[in-house]
Amino acid sequence: MIVSVALICSCSCAGTPPAAVKAAFEKKFPTATKVSWGKEGAKEWEAEFTFEGSSISANFAEDGTWLETEKEITAANLPKTVADAVKTQYPGWTIVEADKTETSKHGTIYEADLKMGTGKKSVAFKEDGTLEE
Repeated sequence: MIVSVALICSCSCAGTPPAAVKAAFEKKFPTATKVSWGKEGAKEWEAEFTFEGSSISANFAEDGTWLETEKEITAANLPKTVADAVKTQYPGWTIVEADKTETSKHGTIYEADLKMGTGKKSVAFKEDGTLEE
């Protein structure tokens, strides 16, 4: 019975972030709608939501520290430096999906999912077109 109560509590709390996370989220994205929360790791929360017409996800540490925001973009919206780097470094590959990720540690990173025939790979570039390690 105790195990059942613990499971019910842990499941019902899994979608509710700490107050510090909710406050930081609401400050950064005050007009967000359709917000759903989940755990990204032991000490990290992820919100998936709509903001200014786009589907976005944002991650926060348990203390409310913002970690990153990811937004899907079209290949046409990649910076020219990034698109050129993909063409140069991965000739023959096609960009099938792209994301713009703003991070607290690494600044803005552009991720591209590439495809050539049956091959697939994901690559990440800094805004200047250099590979993100």
